[in-house]
Amino acid sequence: MKQLFNIVKKTFILGIFVLFGTFAMAQGNALFEKGNALYNDGKFAEAIDTYQVILDSGQHSAELYFNIANAHYKLNNVAPSIYYYEKALQLSPNDAEIKNNLVFAQQMTIDAIDVVPEVGFSRIHKNIVNSFSFDTWSKLAVAGMVLFVVCFIMYYFAENTAKKRLFFMSFFVCLFLGLITLFLAFQKYDLDKKDKPAIVFSAETSVKSDPNATSAEVFKLHEGTKVQILETFDDWSKIELSDDKTGWMKTVDLKAL
Repeated sequence: MKQLFNIVKKTFILGIFVLFGTFAMAQGNALFEKGNALYNDGKFAEAIDTYQVILDSGQHSAELYFNIANAHYKLNNVAPSIYYYEKALQLSPNDAEIKNNLVFAQQMTIDAIDVVPEVGFSRIHKNIVNSFSFDTWSKLAVAGMVLFVVCFIMYYFAENTAKKRLFFMSFFVCLFLGLITLFLAFQKYDLDKKDKPAIVFSAETSVKSDPNATSAEVFKLHEGTKVQILETFDDWSKIELSDDKTGWMKTVDLKAL
């Protein structure tokens, strides 16, 4: 009887969560449609407020970030438009429309920063590692190991010499592929861990040589510029630009992606 009561209790709680999730999703969809209607009527600030309610509820999507970015772009809000286009790209990295709109938003920025291209083995290695997400590389590694075990078992029980030779070669190939994809999964994890992009939200900010207000100014940055956060110290962040320049700026002037 006690076990039955526990099962009923767990089922009831699960049902409550499902109903709550369904209600929240329905409410989010209604707000999304309302935001779209406000956007189409040219009420961009009101549309942003409506979309923000969805974000505050914990719901996120590439479409939501994209629409918020479009509304900010219409209001000439440089930093927020770039920030939300970048957020949309994180969830949908191959979306051509998001990439295209991001380019238009970036044209509103003041800072013209060159990109130092990667060459040689470093570029090839990074391109290969970034071909898939960490989760995908991990799944491929697990699949390779499972196939290795299956091929080894088939080799062990095979009686035909030709089949033994085939499974012998196969389990070595699967083991090799499993280890390679596992290595690439860890490489992707390390790259993602080091990747800490942020957008400058201050209209203009001074980048210093050291994390204190009295140190020498290295250069200035303006809203909308994308940087990499290398480290933080108190209320300062050490940043790096795409041209490899580095310096310290106030963390409050940044918004991490």
